[in-house]
Amino acid sequence: MKTAQLPRIYLAGPDVFFPDAGARFAHLAALCFARGMVGEAPSDAGVSALLSEGIAPQEVARRIYVENVQHIRNCDAVLANMTPFRGALEPDSGTAFEVGMAIALGKPVALYLPQGLEDTGPRIRRICGHTADGADGRYGALIEDFGLPLNLMLACACAFFTTPTDGLDHLQQILL
Repeated sequence: MKTAQLPRIYLAGPDVFFPDAGARFAHLAALCFARGMVGEAPSDAGVSALLSEGIAPQEVARRIYVENVQHIRNCDAVLANMTPFRGALEPDSGTAFEVGMAIALGKPVALYLPQGLEDTGPRIRRICGHTADGADGRYGALIEDFGLPLNLMLACACAFFTTPTDGLDHLQQILL
């Protein structure tokens, strides 16, 4: 182990938006602990209490942002759930931000895609259709098709897995 302290893993993903968020993060934290690491769920900055105190929603959002940015800075790596969120095409934008920040800070990032590692191009064509000129049929935009499971900016910067367990095994090899 590189330090006497257990490596800390920031657990990014849209899991925070689901009613069973606590159980989801407890499961991920247990997976981290079993590998000699500490899993840290994103902070909600005590959103319910702050809103009940009459704190403006924009201020609550700012506090959540500040706390999670500090969490990422303090962690040794990031494990990110890249499940398409509120649609079948793209991951949660907040998660994408957290991944980008971790990469900019030089931290290892493991992404997991429970939906599998299907190439982006065929997935978009299946979901949106496509036109004769190769654009997607829903939005009319070009289709990125490099044989990667997500946008190239994520795919070229991170290791991909289909389960959080595999992603954590990868981070364990790097950090311990």
